[in-house]
Amino acid sequence: MKEQDAIFKKRLEDFSRTAYYRDIAIYTDFLDLNELHMVHSFQPKEGGITIRFFGGYDEAERQIAAFLPDALSYEEEQVIFSDFPIACLKISPASKKFCEKLSHRDYLGALIHLGIERCKLGDIVLKDQEAHLFCHRQMADFLLHNLDKIRHTAVKITEVTDVHDFPRPQRKEIQGTVASVRLDAMIALAFSSSRSSMLGLIEGGKVFVNGKMVVSNGHPLKEGDIISVRGYGKFQYEGMKYTTKKGRCSVTVSRYI
Repeated sequence: MKEQDAIFKKRLEDFSRTAYYRDIAIYTDFLDLNELHMVHSFQPKEGGITIRFFGGYDEAERQIAAFLPDALSYEEEQVIFSDFPIACLKISPASKKFCEKLSHRDYLGALIHLGIERCKLGDIVLKDQEAHLFCHRQMADFLLHNLDKIRHTAVKITEVTDVHDFPRPQRKEIQGTVASVRLDAMIALAFSSSRSSMLGLIEGGKVFVNGKMVVSNGHPLKEGDIISVRGYGKFQYEGMKYTTKKGRCSVTVSRYI
């Protein structure tokens, strides 16, 4: 086990122990795909600890994990936004007439330039000339007063408090046929690539299904699974429509754009 992973696992044990003995909810920072995989695989030594995940919206890639003792655990799986230390900020150009076309990297670069650690930042969802940022609640006030420019574009920041106004990532529907509904074939379809070129990503630990690392190229997918590929993006497997006369599967995926 890498030293960094060993340190992270020890932190998870500390979170679990603190939640259990102090009978309080303990929240992590925003976790990346590898860290989420480790939390999904983590088995608390203390009984009665439930781990829940949330990133501000259901399809979030970067999420916070909550370690909950029995007294604070919920019977239903639904999590409530206000329970997690997450804020949603809307970033808009001060003048649409003079704004640049900004990328995810532009927004993230401006945030890191302010000295904010990546672990305090969740997903950045782009739509038209605006962006919605999910961040740790303790960073919201700082960003509201200090983030005023992305590249050369002056911006204004407002906090979004109504969950109904939260963004939802846009998706592009992709249809095609595959020999079987296995991981390498579906990734190749989603990213318009060959199965052989995807093998290195899978075997290299860069592919996650529902937050869990999968290193088997033949891993079967179920309808509704969300697949994340580092460096490429993510998509959801929508299901199989029918089998062709040649025995191939007609499938649909929704790629996040």
